[in-house]
Amino acid sequence: MSGHSKWSTIKRKKAANDAKRGKIFTRLAREITIAARQGGDPEANFTLRLAVERARAANMPKENIERAIKRGTGELKGAEQIEEVTYEAYAPHGVALLVEVATDNRNRTIAEIKHVLSRNGGTMAEPGSVGWQFEQKGYITVSAEKYEYEEVFLVAAEAGAEDVVDAEDLIEIFTPRESLQAVREALGEAGIEIEEARLDWVPKTPVDLDPEAAMKVMNVIEQLEDLDDTQMVYSNLNVTDELMKSFEAAAG
Repeated sequence: MSGHSKWSTIKRKKAANDAKRGKIFTRLAREITIAARQGGDPEANFTLRLAVERARAANMPKENIERAIKRGTGELKGAEQIEEVTYEAYAPHGVALLVEVATDNRNRTIAEIKHVLSRNGGTMAEPGSVGWQFEQKGYITVSAEKYEYEEVFLVAAEAGAEDVVDAEDLIEIFTPRESLQAVREALGEAGIEIEEARLDWVPKTPVDLDPEAAMKVMNVIEQLEDLDDTQMVYSNLNVTDELMKSFEAAAG
């Protein structure tokens, strides 16, 4: 796996504990709103359940969660119409990007994405020219400090996981899209606490770059993620632990 999923998890966890908390709440609320369009009951709507669990993990107030659900189900009148769009692009050095956004104004959003890309040597891509390089997987993380890898591996593998990775402080579990719920429930029944569970776009063939080039790409991804409408950015860059540490150190 590319390491990008782990990098995204670390950044989201950090952002939930710092000055970006308000921005995180906005993104989570939009995610809940979009998911709630398929039904406002988290027990019957798995996508909504995952979104609500992420919001609770970030200590998002209960009333914010409930308001976001009502906005999605149409119970909250006069709310802006949010739509979910995925844009395809290339970062410098030909690295493929999928940029997931939730927006009430497509023209504004696409202009902001193009601005970030153009000033950093990236470009927008034609629909379909990038997406085929990714496949959607279930992604679950468990604390490596709390649980033994072997214990987690046995439970997850038996429930249908494709890969279980010992990633230092995290144990990462990748599943087929349709098996995410089954693996998640099996871990819960085994008393294993899940830190995060979501659907991720995982690159089929990760790309390795030299450190300087990789840092440049990571900077572009960071700028795209800082846009107000961005929900998540996926890339096929192989983000190693060494690159993560170097990038964090450079960012101060």
